Amino acid sequence: PSPPPRRHSFSHDDDDDDRRGRPRRWEAPTRNHFRDPRDEGSPRRDRRDDRSYRRDVRNDRGRSRERVAPPRDTRLEAPRHQQIAWGKHITARNAATESILTLFVREGHRFSARNVATTAHRVGKFGGNRFRTDRRLQPLAVASGRRIGEFNGMQLANVAWGFAKTEFIDQRLFAGIAAEAQRRVREFNSQELSNTVWAFATAGVAAQTLFETIALETPRR
Repeated sequence: PSPPPRRHSFSHDDDDDDRRGRPRRWEAPTRNHFRDPRDEGSPRRDRRDDRSYRRDVRNDRGRSRERVAPPRDTRLEAPRHQQIAWGKHITARNAATESILTLFVREGHRFSARNVATTAHRVGKFGGNRFRTDRRLQPLAVASGRRIGEFNGMQLANVAWGFAKTEFIDQRLFAGIAAEAQRRVREFNSQELSNTVWAFATAGVAAQTLFETIALETPRR
């Protein structure tokens, strides 16, 4: 008699089952199925290293630029859930500039860098030059100056833009922003570069070196 027809199976062993006409058992894949043969005889590679390598290759080719997270000083920062609550209050549609500044005076020393930058931006956007003589802008400028190293490109641009809109010009703050923006200009997108140039021009702060750096970076976009 002819042998029974072969049936579809999932396992590459257990020949006895195949000869009797029964389907082979399915077996879950093991780690060996996914082992890279290049790893044989060498220490296991870290996947994070692979991602970093691929990211560096893309950057070298000019296809993408990854924002580098600056170091943070979280010793005095409030917990994350509190930062989120404050951020929602600051960015609420019905939030008045007065209430934003009042919140900053009360809790600003516990703000994250993001909330500090958002405060400066919102005060400039909705308060304008009506608050240029407000005493509360000075501690906001001081807090912004202390967190410059923690700001990303968008936050640096927003802080400069916000203070330019209020016409409260702190020379030390703008000098710090100019130095940091010049060093990390590749983290800025086109809109952030434009806002930064506008802020310095409107504030009347000389930043020739920064403008030249931005002028060299713009054609690459």
